[in-house]
Amino acid sequence: MKTDIHPALIGSLNSSAPADAVINFSPGPTSLPKEVEQQIADRFTSGGLTSLALSHRSPEFVAILEHAVSMARKVMEIPDNYEVLFTHAGGHGQFAALPLNLCRELTDIGTYVVSGTWSERATGEAEKYCQVQLIDGKDPVTGKYSAFPDLTEENIDANSKFVYLCSNETVNGIELHRLPKLPESRQHIPMIVDASSDFSTKPIDWLGSNVGVLFACASKNIGHPGLTITVVRNDLLGEGKASRLCPGVFNYTTNSEAGNLWNTPATFNIEVVGILMDWLEKQGGVIENENRSIKKAELLYQVIDNSNGFYKTPVSDVSVRSRMNVPFNINNGDEKLTNQFLIESWEKGMVGLRTLTPFGVGDYLRASLYNGVTIKEAATLAQFMLDFASKHKR
Repeated sequence: MKTDIHPALIGSLNSSAPADAVINFSPGPTSLPKEVEQQIADRFTSGGLTSLALSHRSPEFVAILEHAVSMARKVMEIPDNYEVLFTHAGGHGQFAALPLNLCRELTDIGTYVVSGTWSERATGEAEKYCQVQLIDGKDPVTGKYSAFPDLTEENIDANSKFVYLCSNETVNGIELHRLPKLPESRQHIPMIVDASSDFSTKPIDWLGSNVGVLFACASKNIGHPGLTITVVRNDLLGEGKASRLCPGVFNYTTNSEAGNLWNTPATFNIEVVGILMDWLEKQGGVIENENRSIKKAELLYQVIDNSNGFYKTPVSDVSVRSRMNVPFNINNGDEKLTNQFLIESWEKGMVGLRTLTPFGVGDYLRASLYNGVTIKEAATLAQFMLDFASKHKR
């Protein structure tokens, strides 16, 4: 006899709680700050054509595009020798675009630092377009990702066209709170950063870390699915830099020379990025946003670390614990208690702690603390975790 499965156990985000009580802890796509969502709603109910209907070559949209670029530059302190591109196909598109733009020949070398699920997936894509050298971050005993590997002269080929890393692994809960620097003898190699899930939550040392390309799909912290911000240093652009196989839609030089208008961009999504950057500036900029991110994460990690093992997180090294995605299990993964936790939290409006992914549900729940989650909302989850532990801890 078939029994009904509670919506919380299959990843439903439609809680039975009142709408104003719902907090979205989903790993993405996820919610924007409420003030940003309200501003978007106001623009789209005020009459007249909106960015959903504007021609991408109209002066009205060009103004929207220029505002988004200028505000991203200002808030994230992007130097003048970088181009800000709005690209297609999300982070996965950049997994292919990067080697296609930076490796002219299939024999060119790209060094990939693999510290979790997403850098591992990027590596699999890059193998089609270049020779991949791996710096493997898996623990040799457990086979799990729980730390960030050292970058040494020995494990980076001097002929590498780039060194690729993911600054926050959402699945594994590993984050670089500051970008590393390559060994002195390898500092001629551009660093490539997948910042999809932590962009806008901390400052970036563009020049000190020799960032060549940084990309971030919008749907975690700065907007909606269907858009990626890709920041490219000018010296990596130019005729003959990219592979002859690189499609025009992925070609950095082609899109830079066309001012982001080589083909129709995601017009609405670009406007949202501009609105979000305006909001960040009004909230104190990226430094103040980092302070908020630290406070939100600390609220949850304090509960986990002080629970006497009732809650556990897979990353013991606090220096690389993710502020964006806090993984935790309950009573060593007790299935009955985990399901009860999910159901009770969902009914109180805390959704997205378990979502279905291409990698399954995983061993851990995850609380994602992107820009759309406030300190107060993180505190609500922390208090629920405390109350739940006090009822069920033995």
